[in-house]
Amino acid sequence: MNFSAKRLWFALGTLILAVTFATNGNALCGGKPSPSFQRQLWRGSKSLASILPVSDEPSIVGMWHVTLTAKGNGTDGPPDGAPIDNALVTWHSDGTEIMNSGRPPQDGQFCMGVWKRTGALKYKLNHFAWAGNDTENAPGGIGNAAGPTHIVEEITLCPGGNQYEGAFTLDAYDINGNLTRIVGVLKATRITIDTTVKDLL
Repeated sequence: MNFSAKRLWFALGTLILAVTFATNGNALCGGKPSPSFQRQLWRGSKSLASILPVSDEPSIVGMWHVTLTAKGNGTDGPPDGAPIDNALVTWHSDGTEIMNSGRPPQDGQFCMGVWKRTGALKYKLNHFAWAGNDTENAPGGIGNAAGPTHIVEEITLCPGGNQYEGAFTLDAYDINGNLTRIVGVLKATRITIDTTVKDLL
């Protein structure tokens, strides 16, 4: 191997090491910014142009326990800290999502949405509850008809892939199209094969 080839391979090796061990400051999910090593997987052949980074970012796909809490509604809405929902949610790999809400079954507890990845560890959810019954004025009965609810979530998946958090906007309509808007924050914990009921309470 001649001197020029040795220099080229030395420069290439230095570049790969620099990228492989580049630090990444992160302040997600309540943590403090701190450097962390970001692993890189490489595909390639003898050609420098064919060496490509492969992401090892965790996935949002899976089952989650999610709480929605009011925040920022002012004097006309629910106070900060008021629970809005406590749900089980599944994000599917095809970009769809389903929620088993903590609402009463006759009030439309199952609702669905679609999601997309918007950036590194960032996701947006567009979610609909398609009507149901309002039980507030009908104890023991099926209740009054209620209109649909539209929820939009902007979330950040924690680096470990087992929690996410973010903000939501909830637009609830009555059967006449009148709107009530609630905004707040949400937190979620991944449900695993070892999760128990006590873990969710």
